[in-house]
Amino acid sequence: QVQLVESGGGLVQAGGSLRLSCAASGRAFSSYGMGWFRQAPGKERTFVAAHNPSGGWTYYADSVKGRFTISRDNAKNTVYLQMNSLKPEDTAVYYCAGTVSIYYWDYVGPSSYDYWGQGTQVTVSS
Repeated sequence: QVQLVESGGGLVQAGGSLRLSCAASGRAFSSYGMGWFRQAPGKERTFVAAHNPSGGWTYYADSVKGRFTISRDNAKNTVYLQMNSLKPEDTAVYYCAGTVSIYYWDYVGPSSYDYWGQGTQVTVSS
């Protein structure tokens, strides 16, 4: 069983930055597809970013492209989300997710992930 634990959330002013971390248990982390999602109050969980270990491809939602960067350190079993130029509309609970099934991987779909963290709150004040 893989466990994912997020950290790094908090309160930041608009224009500021935060870096979220997601530490994973398990020996095969380097082969997992990893993603970040977010969920604002009263809204559905939506895709933010993903990293495909095959080729190192990264994918981003249009709303965060150019501001957020996903990266991973396989030696530390950790995936990161660097968030810059934060906006109040980025306020949400952020979740990391992982999957062992990266072939024909629908990285934007929550149902495509096998493992989820508990979430970390990010609040951006105006």
